[in-house]
Amino acid sequence: VQDAASSQDPGAGGEEGSRQHWKEKICQILGEIQAPLSPLLLRLCHWLLPKVLTRLFLGVRLHRGQLEMVLRAARTPEVPLVFLCSHQSPLDGPLLSFVLLSQGIGVPRVTVGTRASPRLRSLLQRLGGIFLPSGMAQTWSDRDEGLPGAVLDAYVQEVLRSRQPLVLFLEEPSASLRLADPARRWLLRLLRALRDGAVPDVLVVPVGIAYDVAP
Repeated sequence: VQDAASSQDPGAGGEEGSRQHWKEKICQILGEIQAPLSPLLLRLCHWLLPKVLTRLFLGVRLHRGQLEMVLRAARTPEVPLVFLCSHQSPLDGPLLSFVLLSQGIGVPRVTVGTRASPRLRSLLQRLGGIFLPSGMAQTWSDRDEGLPGAVLDAYVQEVLRSRQPLVLFLEEPSASLRLADPARRWLLRLLRALRDGAVPDVLVVPVGIAYDVAP
């Protein structure tokens, strides 16, 4: 992050003013990526979501053997879990978050697409949703990501070090079977974290979610 900030023109104001300017800029970018979790909202959604699911579906089925393997993997010391998921419906994120939380794995950080209103974005962030910073939406090359990309790198490394489960959706619901550009950017962060030694390893868990009729 310091290298990315120093490579850009800090403007006038002296060294102290420049440091304060970049600190505010970094906090702004971090606020676009995530927000502190809200225990109240998490408890409310944990209570409300099963009621919604029973109205939408006849049942939700999990493969018991695979779930036990994930639970054993979650107990591996110093190795974070990364869930790579297909994306069939906007309900995938809340559904998977509920399953992981109800099984004692913890509240995951879930990547969310850019198509969200400011209010919905703020709500999802309080529930564990994470977003690409707005400055990365206009970049065509990874080399042009600048400070937003550096802050995102540091954020993903911190998530992995703290062993928070990370959920990445590989495509958009409207364009399945094709790696979405946001997913490529998130995967790049994982590779960089491993390359830089932020974590010794990650446990990648492929997840498939299927519906008889997608909601």
